[in-house]
Amino acid sequence: MTKQHANWSPYDNNGGSCVAIAGSDYCVIAADTRMSTGYNILTRDYSKISHLAEKCVMASSGFQADVKALQKVLSARHLTYQHQHNKQMSCPAMAQLLSNTLYYKRFFPYYSFNVLGGLDSEGKGCVFTYDAVGSYERVGYSSQGSGSTLIMPFLDNQLKSPSPLLLPAQDAVTPLSEAEAVDLVKTVFASATERDIYTGDKVEIVILNSTGIHREFMELRKD
Repeated sequence: MTKQHANWSPYDNNGGSCVAIAGSDYCVIAADTRMSTGYNILTRDYSKISHLAEKCVMASSGFQADVKALQKVLSARHLTYQHQHNKQMSCPAMAQLLSNTLYYKRFFPYYSFNVLGGLDSEGKGCVFTYDAVGSYERVGYSSQGSGSTLIMPFLDNQLKSPSPLLLPAQDAVTPLSEAEAVDLVKTVFASATERDIYTGDKVEIVILNSTGIHREFMELRKD
């Protein structure tokens, strides 16, 4: 009789899509609320967006157990920072901390694909995009998750960031107004939901600007 090996994995992929767009004085971060495994929907109302600091928000797709563990680590490290420096961490500082935290676990990674968005020290929108082991880049817009292969070409077509190789260096922020960026996010999610079975139910949109943080929802198809 042949010996059978248990086909167990410490990871799962719970699907879902995340998008972030940076503007001259705002940042829009959005994610759908569906959490799945295989062909099963576990819940239709799960927020993938985490508020890390006053002007910094993270959206994560991938394995949501690892995402939760990562959020706890970042929260603890941020609390330590606040006690030591008596201030909130800036968005670029949080971006570096997230990179270090992911890279520290590179031999047994957090299976999470993150987009970090917020406002920098000058009040400009900033978006940082990551892989699972902490390699990151500041960009004008980004998408992660199961629908990112559908969303990213659409964003490239509409927003087309200047090449980082151009000299003098161009600003990464997008030319859209805040309302146009929110409309674009709603359009890309409505489009991705049509083709990606792991994206759907509802999209949660978080808008950061000088007045604070605003949250809105839009219903997506539920099949």
